[in-house]
Amino acid sequence: MTNASDVIEQLKKAANPKNAAGMARFGINANNALGVSLPNLRQLAKQLGKSHVLAEELWKSGIHEARILASIVDDAKQVTSKQMDAWVREFDSWDVCDQVCLNLFDKTPFAYSKALKWAREPKEFVRRAGFALMACLAVHDKSAKDKDFIQFFPLIKQQAIDDRNFVRKAVNWALRQIGKRNDNLKKKALALSKDILKLETKTAKWIANDAIRELSKR
Repeated sequence: MTNASDVIEQLKKAANPKNAAGMARFGINANNALGVSLPNLRQLAKQLGKSHVLAEELWKSGIHEARILASIVDDAKQVTSKQMDAWVREFDSWDVCDQVCLNLFDKTPFAYSKALKWAREPKEFVRRAGFALMACLAVHDKSAKDKDFIQFFPLIKQQAIDDRNFVRKAVNWALRQIGKRNDNLKKKALALSKDILKLETKTAKWIANDAIRELSKR
């Protein structure tokens, strides 16, 4: 099996300093970033295959792209609740947060409980992860019932006043994706958006109006 040192060496060979420098324009924390593109990471992940051990070693490296790669090669069946809590507390950039939720965390049996837990926590990227998980589950969990998503509504409303950019965008993302699942959830998401408007904060109005605009097109 390929070890983490070999993989990191491959990442360093593919490093693009210009890409790394440009990441900041998209609000990405470029600390410890090499500038390797996501398509290149996915191509490398296909070559590596799934490995929980390799994923943990890549994560420990602290390298931005290595952590995203870890989320792709990890085996969701071996991911523990403890691992999820440990990783989420080390999120320091929205793209790592979203990719880990999208590639890995939403495939674990802990996804719904973590979404509910993390959305209540004060740390910015932990809270974002809670709402990112809601959005990812709305897209990927085809067998889920409407009630599985309706349980998120109180938290969406509660945190719709959080004006931190990476949180408010994730709250909006969750609201929109849930509303896109089916006509019943669209109706309920639109009703929730109107309730959020009544909160009368700038952030709440942006979240609600953006969701209403998108869901009303469907």
